[in-house]
Amino acid sequence: MIKRHFFLIIAGAVLGLMIVAVVLRMAFAEEEKGGGRGPGGGGRGQAVSQAVAAPREFSDQIRVLGVARGRRSVNITSSTSELVTRVLFTDGQRVAAGAPLVQLQAREEDAAIAQARAQVARAQTMYERYRTLNEQGFASAAMLEQYETELETARAVLAASQARAGDRIIRAPFAGVLGLSTVTAGTLVNPGAVIATLDDIDVVRVDFPIPERYLSVLRPGVPIAATIDAYGDEVFNGRIALIDTRVNEANRSITARAEIPNPGGRIRPGMAVRVAVQQGQRSSIAVPEAAIQYEGEGAFVYRIANGERGSIAQRVEVEAGAVEGGYVEILSGLNNGDRVVGSGLNRIQPNAPVTVGGGQGGQRRQGAAQ
Repeated sequence: MIKRHFFLIIAGAVLGLMIVAVVLRMAFAEEEKGGGRGPGGGGRGQAVSQAVAAPREFSDQIRVLGVARGRRSVNITSSTSELVTRVLFTDGQRVAAGAPLVQLQAREEDAAIAQARAQVARAQTMYERYRTLNEQGFASAAMLEQYETELETARAVLAASQARAGDRIIRAPFAGVLGLSTVTAGTLVNPGAVIATLDDIDVVRVDFPIPERYLSVLRPGVPIAATIDAYGDEVFNGRIALIDTRVNEANRSITARAEIPNPGGRIRPGMAVRVAVQQGQRSSIAVPEAAIQYEGEGAFVYRIANGERGSIAQRVEVEAGAVEGGYVEILSGLNNGDRVVGSGLNRIQPNAPVTVGGGQGGQRRQGAAQ
């Protein structure tokens, strides 16, 4: 009986010690948790990079879609129905103004030129003969004047015949680049049929609509920045050259024309061009894009603040504005000089202790933002 009571006492003592150990362990764990994660708590905390909210220039832009055109573009056609005897160009060739492109059959014109030259030669002979006779007193001045008139008439007929023959050679009206053509020697071309296309693309024009409310800030010479899907984020810079004189009554917009230098001919006529027109600039508080996180329709950052035992990350809701050059405009929620967590926001908890790593990096971010 005594042994039984003894064993019960020992078991109760052991159970009591186990309960005390568990309670003490939980107490120490809670204390450690409170000291490491509570407001103003100590501990090393999560290592983070730092960015500084600072003023930055933002551009007010009007973004529209336009279409690229050559500075001058034309379809090369024939004014008559005739056979092609020679093609004097190759597809994609750059030609000068007046360069011959296609020669059409001109047998009748060549015959007319030969006949006109014979008439000029006969009229020249008769004029020379009667001029000599007039000088010797054997021919009157009226006769000399008659043969002089016949000579001038023959020369005019020759010039007309040569002009008609010249129409059988189709020339480039301006310098540019020729497109693809299916015309070969022996092809019968008809009036209006396209022989080739010719585009002057050293400078391209982009026509785009602008809402009429922006008329007060638009004028020739205003810079534009253009991007083209084929070239990714590459920016092509140009300027507004002209603004139309009429507003479209249906959509209350006006057409503006920009000119963009095109060395190498990379921009092709017909390409869709995204145009951004600089409307003006303003200075606003900004932080890097990596420092801001969006949640629904709102946005927030983690501001680095001083706690009782070190730095903590305070979650702060902000109103985000424009995004430009890797920075987000902050309309409200931050002040100039506020320090924020620069990246890795998904690993941070509100009011968690943080350690700013790479102090020099934080200074570099601040300088970049300014």
